[in-house]
Amino acid sequence: MPETIKEQEDQPVDEELNSDIAVIGGGGTGLCAAVAAAEKGARVILLEKRGLGGNSAMAQGFFAADSHIQKRLNLSVPGDEVFKVAVEYGHWKINQRLFRAFVNKSADTVKWLEDKGVTIARIHEGMKGHHRTWHCPPGGGAEVIKVLRGQCATLGVRVFIQTPATKILTDKGGNITGVLAKSGDKNYKINCKSVVIGSGGYAGNKELLKKYYPTYHENMHNDGVPNMGDGLLMAMELGADTEGLGNLLLHPHIYPGIMPLRIIAREASLLWVNKLGERFTDESVGTRAPEDGNVVDRQPEKIIYVLFDDNFKNKMIAEWKIPVQGWLKGLDMKNLDADLRGEVDKGGVKIGDSWGEIAGWIGVEPSILEATLTEYNHSCEQGYDEVFLKDKKYLKKLETPPYYAVRCVLSFLTTIGGIKINHKMEVLKNNKPFAGLYAGGDAVGGWETDTYCMVLPASALGFALNSGRIAGENAAEYIKANKQ
Repeated sequence: MPETIKEQEDQPVDEELNSDIAVIGGGGTGLCAAVAAAEKGARVILLEKRGLGGNSAMAQGFFAADSHIQKRLNLSVPGDEVFKVAVEYGHWKINQRLFRAFVNKSADTVKWLEDKGVTIARIHEGMKGHHRTWHCPPGGGAEVIKVLRGQCATLGVRVFIQTPATKILTDKGGNITGVLAKSGDKNYKINCKSVVIGSGGYAGNKELLKKYYPTYHENMHNDGVPNMGDGLLMAMELGADTEGLGNLLLHPHIYPGIMPLRIIAREASLLWVNKLGERFTDESVGTRAPEDGNVVDRQPEKIIYVLFDDNFKNKMIAEWKIPVQGWLKGLDMKNLDADLRGEVDKGGVKIGDSWGEIAGWIGVEPSILEATLTEYNHSCEQGYDEVFLKDKKYLKKLETPPYYAVRCVLSFLTTIGGIKINHKMEVLKNNKPFAGLYAGGDAVGGWETDTYCMVLPASALGFALNSGRIAGENAAEYIKANKQ
């Protein structure tokens, strides 16, 4: 083995392991990388800080274009077309070769996963009228993770959970020589020539969020796995280039409590006000995640209040239909009245007989909120929103007490920027490939801009799976080319 830099050897080593490739992270990116590399004959060790799955396990499905399933359903989703959509949506800011590699691989990855046991139950759109790219297994992303985990066992990938990587080792010439990892009190050194980083973003690292997202506020709610940016930091320690730092995959505003109020918070027919008691948008943007997140991001302290009256509450109780599939399956609004009163005690909801009471709870002068209500109800009466042009079908007066206010905050799933890579998923240093070092998924930038493209739904998991697969294949080819 080449001589390693002395300061990297200061951590005591309890056990040394030998491998061709070390994969850092056990979500969709890391598992795809591990399986893809092992299929090409590489010895692989996968290191996961928590348990397997990450944000990938929470997804409903993954993106693909030109898949055999889409064709079988007579769905026209050409890769050329969705590529153009992505470039236009991102205002030409994305790495086009990187995104093209992702799109080109996506159809084959559907077949690759299906051959391993993943089934696709349905394909749907993210926004009405847009491409149906969202390939959804019955068990969502968790099913994909389960199948990939089984493949790791079949192919001999050694998987270490609750074993975070702590450092990527290089020799004096900058060549990768291994990875340090830790499991409890035990320290490992994995000797290898190639590393794939698939450790996710830094959504749980408040220090990095404050540094790279200047308007970050403690009120913001991380709705995903609170990854700490370990892979990003290890790559930066090696001098890797970065791209897209500070980009977040914003979710809609969220009521950080019971699910019925999370649903109500996005109803297009309600009224949203900020901490100043002012209306600030057409509320039907709530059907356009994550663009509605951009709207809430502008509001003071990232807080908004969703207002409705007793008429709406009773309508929800009487008319809400329990979904038969999807992540809301089984949700019932029959206990909404009790739910609301229960949340009052927790401080997230206010019920009042007048808008003045609601204003006092928000912390604004009653006259300000009442003026907002007067303007909004007038728009409802005339069927024309002269300020924000909300569709008249969503303009419903709020006039039946008691009145309700639900406090909501801006939420985000993960970060979508970090390590700079090329279309081969090679990490770049001074804009040149760092030999043997690859990365994908949320840990990297260039595949999205500051607004996640929901018109091509499931791009996040799709990119995680495909970038991981490409990285794993190329890492295995690198090992073959550098056998001694």
